[in-house]
Amino acid sequence: MTETVVKLTDVWKIFGARAEEAMTAVRNEGIGKPEVLERYNCVVGVQGATFEVPRGEIFCIMGLSGSGKSTLVRHVNRLIEPTSGKIEILGHDVSKISENELRRIRAQQIGMVFQHMALMPHRSVRDNVAYPLEIRKVSKSKRWAVSDHALGLVDLTGYEDRLPKELSGGMQQRVGIARALASDPEILLMDEPFSALDPLIRLQLQDQFKALVAQLQKTTLFITHDLDEAIRIGHRIAIMKDGVIVQIGTPEDIVMNPADDYVREFVQGISKLKLVKAHSIMEPMDSYTGPTEGAPRADEGADLDQLIDLAVNTDMPVIITDAGADVGVVTKPRLLRGIQGGKND
Repeated sequence: MTETVVKLTDVWKIFGARAEEAMTAVRNEGIGKPEVLERYNCVVGVQGATFEVPRGEIFCIMGLSGSGKSTLVRHVNRLIEPTSGKIEILGHDVSKISENELRRIRAQQIGMVFQHMALMPHRSVRDNVAYPLEIRKVSKSKRWAVSDHALGLVDLTGYEDRLPKELSGGMQQRVGIARALASDPEILLMDEPFSALDPLIRLQLQDQFKALVAQLQKTTLFITHDLDEAIRIGHRIAIMKDGVIVQIGTPEDIVMNPADDYVREFVQGISKLKLVKAHSIMEPMDSYTGPTEGAPRADEGADLDQLIDLAVNTDMPVIITDAGADVGVVTKPRLLRGIQGGKND
């Protein structure tokens, strides 16, 4: 069974002087965000957020500006205190730990990377990465060794003695990731870390980051307003609107089965060719009554692009297999619906 690293249960955040009164009214009367503002002059930032993140998962939280995604993530390391609800890290309720223990967790178990790195301009790359260890009074030789190792993980070996101004924007962002990794944290909190970068550099860093997380098995909460980015790197995606988590699912789930019109609008421009797999669109083998002799075969994990390559040269459906057994059929109508993705029949 996969270990749960981060768990949020019915987390609410209401901003304002009368937040506790507003929370009581929400609980007792079921009032919504507009009425909370009208009656108590309070703003609901997060509403009833509940999810779990297992070890090694990249859990993307996305939504438009003001949707509550950054507010939600800042509860994990208690930069923001919840009005109500429970936040657990590795089974420990963070609301019940002391200030000293909270500082230790922030320093050793949680690394945070922001859109703007705020690297110290007068310090070398090595010293920037080693700074969290310096605060913990780790010896210079050890923190430099750890810093050099972290820089190696993000392909910056050879740049240890450079100043931040001598690096490109993408390289500076990698320094920020290395700094977060230097403490060997259990959890990475990433707040739109690549959004200010040029598109090509951004794609390269996304791929590099995803590979790095897989290698190190770091549990990651990754904030983004870009669905393409969330789909590219996330194992699962949570879509937020007005402080509410509207839907949680794999990229394929989100695209193929949007929970409502809001999510449907998000996914309508996404290419499904490399995302949607055969198992999502196939008809079960035992319910198919058409011809199959001479039909091409594909694994149940084959994507739409691969299925199209097989389908264009035949009038037959594509037989879908799992561990060598025939389990389903993709006909041309099903293939076309899969390409459309998320559209109601």
